[in-house]
Amino acid sequence: MIKAGVSTACLYPKLLEEAVYDLAVNGINHIEIYVNTDCELSKTYMNGIADTLKRFEVTCCALHSYTYSLEPMMFFSGYQRRIEDALEYYKKYFNAMNIIGAEVFVFHGNKKITQLPAEKYCESYSKLVETGKSFGITVAQENISVCQGGSLEFMSRMAELMQDDAKFVLDTKQAVRAGENSFDIIKTLREKVVHVHVSDHGEMGDCLQIGKGRFNVKQLFNLLSQLSPDCSVILELYRNNFNGISDLVENYNMLSHMAEAVNS
Repeated sequence: MIKAGVSTACLYPKLLEEAVYDLAVNGINHIEIYVNTDCELSKTYMNGIADTLKRFEVTCCALHSYTYSLEPMMFFSGYQRRIEDALEYYKKYFNAMNIIGAEVFVFHGNKKITQLPAEKYCESYSKLVETGKSFGITVAQENISVCQGGSLEFMSRMAELMQDDAKFVLDTKQAVRAGENSFDIIKTLREKVVHVHVSDHGEMGDCLQIGKGRFNVKQLFNLLSQLSPDCSVILELYRNNFNGISDLVENYNMLSHMAEAVNS
């Protein structure tokens, strides 16, 4: 079943616990959490987040890491000791996810300016995937336009090399920035797309509120329902792309109605 939700990243730089509360108290019952700093990974802090989720009957599908910009150095420099240290650090994310019930970990990966052969890339990436699996977590490559994973060709090669272990996050605005087509990504990767960041786009920009651009969001839901019907479609806007929490609620309701239509 496809679920619609909202990312706490929309409210950045509001403190994470406040962002979770604001979404929950306004009736948004499915979210992605964007961790902003190390202390937010502590057991005590995450237990507090879990309590808020339980109180308002909110589910959390995924977690996005604040260390994404360090991933080229941490995982793809070829320095094995650093990779091992990075794997140990990322266990903190996976432990936090177990506390809040999140199952998908969003990964950016290596930058395009330091291209690696797909075989070498997957060799390092697979270590993180296996570590995630030991916690019951799915590590998923996001199609960030400035990263190697922003290319459908590269993602397809990852899927070929990693088979069932290859999972992906589709971000519609990042697809626009990379010159890729979101529908082509879904049609090619199919059920390997396990999570979606959605926003509208058109003449006014590539990260707009739903209904403010020309992107056929209903077609997105229809295609997902056919090819990857168990993913979450999460609204991810930048803070300058909406006026207040009421805009997020309105967008969430629109996405929820689309999800209900294809799930029925």
